[in-house]
Amino acid sequence: MGSTVMSETPDIADQLTWIAVDWGSSNLRAWGLDQHDQVIAQASSDKGMLSLKADEYEAELLQLVVDWLPATGTTKVMVCGMAGARQGWLEAAYLPIPTRLDQLSQGAVTPTLTGDQLRVYLLPGLSQTRSAATHFDVMRGEETQLAGLVTDTPDFTGLACLPGTHAKWATLEAGAVSGFSTYLTGELYQLLANQSVLRHSIGNDELQDPACREAFISAVSEIYAAPETFSSRLFGLRAQDLLDGRLPAGETRGAVLAARLSGLAIGLELAGACRECPTDEPIMLIGNQALSQRYTLALNTIGYQTQHVDGDTAVLAGLRLAHHALK
Repeated sequence: MGSTVMSETPDIADQLTWIAVDWGSSNLRAWGLDQHDQVIAQASSDKGMLSLKADEYEAELLQLVVDWLPATGTTKVMVCGMAGARQGWLEAAYLPIPTRLDQLSQGAVTPTLTGDQLRVYLLPGLSQTRSAATHFDVMRGEETQLAGLVTDTPDFTGLACLPGTHAKWATLEAGAVSGFSTYLTGELYQLLANQSVLRHSIGNDELQDPACREAFISAVSEIYAAPETFSSRLFGLRAQDLLDGRLPAGETRGAVLAARLSGLAIGLELAGACRECPTDEPIMLIGNQALSQRYTLALNTIGYQTQHVDGDTAVLAGLRLAHHALK
């Protein structure tokens, strides 16, 4: 098992009040917090949901945080993400929207544990059905990041995007999620780049390179204006590699085509996610810096402004909100 632990104080057990956990499909991250909700320790493991059976979660969590725990008493653990999925530790059923983000803990479930050192709360995800079952959607984990937006502004209203393998777009109204959509943009890019005919042409793009940046911006603009041409423009990448003498040689050639593929994929997502949104209201991006910068460039290209919240900051804020709601 691969794991890392970082402690910020030598006497964690004396200060620990509760533990926040983000348990994803591939990774597990935990933070120890004191009575002021300040992080005093953190740890991570590569034991995500895909690596565990239901009866293995307790031992994995204990192995990661046991050194933080006081000698006596029970420590609360607030968990978001895939540990609450049907194939996870214990299913925390999806809450149907509209759902207030400061009330996620009302849907939490508590798995039965063999020991008494921990009391674990698994937060639910959100679900959506629309128009006679023509638009089903679910999220699990992202709702806690969205909850981070309402920590200081309970009545937050606006559009938020969480870029990633499966990008989420959520509409928030007065602190509640009123609608959301998922786009498989990241997964689509990887499939096209690695398993389609395009694999012969696609390299690793770097948007700091002026040529890659220009290719990305151009692709976003083109596909946003004509999303129906997406499939045709995809094959055009292969043809361009074969025929376009203006493309640079070597690794830069593949990088430029990769940037163009990225622009086509993200631009197609934007055509569906925000075409009817007013351009005078910024879109909130929640996620890591690099991917958020890529989405900012794409959104700026089509006339939108953005604000950014770090993904870890958001999920911790959301877990704090859920923890306080349990008190």
